[in-house]
Amino acid sequence: MKISLLFGTETGNSEMVCEDIQQALGESHECDLASLGATDPTALDADRFYLIVTSTYGNGDLPMSAVAFEDALNEHKPELSDIRFAIFGLGDQVFAETFAHGSKRLRELLLERNAKMVGERGLHDASSFEMPEDIAVPWAEAIVAEVSAKAA
Repeated sequence: MKISLLFGTETGNSEMVCEDIQQALGESHECDLASLGATDPTALDADRFYLIVTSTYGNGDLPMSAVAFEDALNEHKPELSDIRFAIFGLGDQVFAETFAHGSKRLRELLLERNAKMVGERGLHDASSFEMPEDIAVPWAEAIVAEVSAKAA
């Protein structure tokens, strides 16, 4: 399967999580990695599956590296009904009112454009003692297994 790992990050954590997912999936699947900021939502490819990892910044906003993607979705309003995605959010429950709202916001924008979400939104709480990759990698493996089973 062709998988694009897209990240939105302020400090690099989402990118590192995507690298860990890429390492876990890379032997069985064709994976590429890119910043959401370098991704044009009007050019998303129906032949790829999109795994998105994003943090939350400020008052529940997307990180700066994902703002151009968000702006393009809002400005161009592409029809994404052929696009399948899953999304994983990094956040901190210390900020309970906006915990992982970056991923929630991006999920809502993609669904508004008729993209098809696979599985539940994955979440990591920075206040926990778990490393984000210890949550994200099994989540991604389960999502990809679900997509692969449906394709078979």
